[in-house]
Amino acid sequence: MLAACVVACKSSAAKATPAQCEAIVDRYAELVVKEAVPDASASTVAAEQERAKSAARGEDVFKNCATEVAAARYDCAMKAQTTDALEKCLE
Repeated sequence: MLAACVVACKSSAAKATPAQCEAIVDRYAELVVKEAVPDASASTVAAEQERAKSAARGEDVFKNCATEVAAARYDCAMKAQTTDALEKCLE
């Protein structure tokens, strides 16, 4: 399934919108926190998500999202269940 998504994710010419790019950052932060502290309290999750979002926004793939990420790659990233899978969608 992931292989099909990766192929589909690379085939679209339309680019992700700024709102979609922000959603990718949110999704990435959510996955980072789930993987790092699966049993964290709500306040810890919120703090860790903000930290992860700040770090992600500094990465080129997220900074250049609106000009480099195809809309289909956005769909792939939003369906990803792990940070590794999400990152592969954005390659």
